[in-house]
Amino acid sequence: MTELLAPAPYDAAAFGMPAWELAACTPEALRLADATPGLQTIKVDPLADKALLEQHGFHYCDTLLGTRATPAQLRAPAPRAGLPTLHIALAPEPQRTLAICHGAFEHGRFHRDYALPRAGADLRYDNWLRQLLAAGTVYGLYRDGALSGFIGYHGATLVLHAVAPECRGQGLAKHWWHQAAEALFQAGQPEVRSSISAANLAVLNLYASLGFSFQHPQDIYHRIVP
Repeated sequence: MTELLAPAPYDAAAFGMPAWELAACTPEALRLADATPGLQTIKVDPLADKALLEQHGFHYCDTLLGTRATPAQLRAPAPRAGLPTLHIALAPEPQRTLAICHGAFEHGRFHRDYALPRAGADLRYDNWLRQLLAAGTVYGLYRDGALSGFIGYHGATLVLHAVAPECRGQGLAKHWWHQAAEALFQAGQPEVRSSISAANLAVLNLYASLGFSFQHPQDIYHRIVP
């Protein structure tokens, strides 16, 4: 619409209403947003004053942490006896990949927003994965030859990832993530980045174990204007 209020088409498709992202927490942007129906998102510095947002009916949903690693920072997981054969490969089978994705994102801002339906939140991530699969930018994660998770990426950024429930909590993910980061470095990327919900301690610890550093936290607020 304007530089202050940009459309969010993937949110709109998932939740069946117009969707927008505010570029700044200013009186001008909020006045424009007040007159614009739909789901609205704004990302702000955690130390910023949130009084104006709350006065306009926004509610907190999540805090995102940026994370990054260069080849020099990346740490390989320690060898372990009895580890299954783990590898990654592009173009995983779509239906199995989508089945792993569906419902896997409990920590995401759409699932944590009490004003949004769970079905729409699941669809938001399913649709995102379909887009990545169509672009050919999804690594399948394989355990002894069986597809057991996925990592979607855009350029140097790991943007969407999940591991099948039966493979969680076994120390496997750090091997897959290390392989994915190495693949992007070998493709010429000078660093690998991602964004993590601060509430998702398992993934935060995963990135920390591989040598990633954290930066640029953002608090995310939503509201729905009828």
